[in-house]
Amino acid sequence: MAAAAAAMAEQESARNGARNRGGVQRVEGKLRASVEKGDYYEAHQMYRTLFFRYMSQSKHAEARELMCSGALLFFSHGQQNSAADLSMLVLESLEKAEVEVADELLESLAKLFSLMDPNSPERVAFVSRALKWSGGGSGKLGHPRLHQLLALTLWKEQNYCESRYHFLHSSDGEGCANMLVEYSTARGFRSEVDLFVAQAVLQFLCLKNKSSASVVFTTYTQKHPSIENGPPFVQPLLNFIWFLLLALDGGKLTVFTVLCEQYQPSLRRDPMYNEYLDRIGQLFFGVPPKQTSSYGGLLGNLLSSLMGPSEPEAEDSQDDSSPIELD
Repeated sequence: MAAAAAAMAEQESARNGARNRGGVQRVEGKLRASVEKGDYYEAHQMYRTLFFRYMSQSKHAEARELMCSGALLFFSHGQQNSAADLSMLVLESLEKAEVEVADELLESLAKLFSLMDPNSPERVAFVSRALKWSGGGSGKLGHPRLHQLLALTLWKEQNYCESRYHFLHSSDGEGCANMLVEYSTARGFRSEVDLFVAQAVLQFLCLKNKSSASVVFTTYTQKHPSIENGPPFVQPLLNFIWFLLLALDGGKLTVFTVLCEQYQPSLRRDPMYNEYLDRIGQLFFGVPPKQTSSYGGLLGNLLSSLMGPSEPEAEDSQDDSSPIELD
């Protein structure tokens, strides 16, 4: 009897689900017809009305799917403001439904991001909120997969600086390296080819992502047209990075110290390098943290925002830091 009752309940649930999907599809058809006719304002208001109706009935999935399809429809008709508004409602449905992060959802959010006007304030608000949701809303920096998808979109737009930031918080060292090769050849001087990858490697290490640091270095040095086969390399800074990555596995402080001393002329090319290396010394070689940073003001704040809190509270600080301007 119990089994029969359960089977009947399951069948009823399936029928209800089918009716709901059919209802959503009929509503979508009417809304699509309004948009196709150019009744954008009326269609936008109807989407919003239906969103709040579905949400009040706890039909979060239906609300999300309707807003997502509506946003894509408005984007296809050049209605950026309406599309961005519905995109924000997609996020609201995810937040209120407490949906678990899944690749399909992240790809959907990245698609909406890619269609937004790169210069619109709505895009900034959308990406900030999407990253917060993807990180569990706990102040973490966001899901690595979402960062990767955002980085790829920004790379296509040739927004290399912001693309690099998102690559840093993804696990895609190879993608980051390929972007940096293009960035260097398109915007940099030949004398700066080593600077592009050195900064990325040091920042990956500050975020305790040793594997991506290694991949970005190997891929970049193999693929950059202005770097001759190595190691060893013609550029001393590249040799330093190579030795540093090797030294990480041994974890010997004396090796790290001698390495930094021997390559000071190269490391002085960017005043941030020694700050990064102080942090790397703490994370990988047991160096005690400095009581005060040698840099104050804006530079110190930027460094702190990249690296998060000092040890020992930064044991899991990879995701606890805030965005940094990486130029």
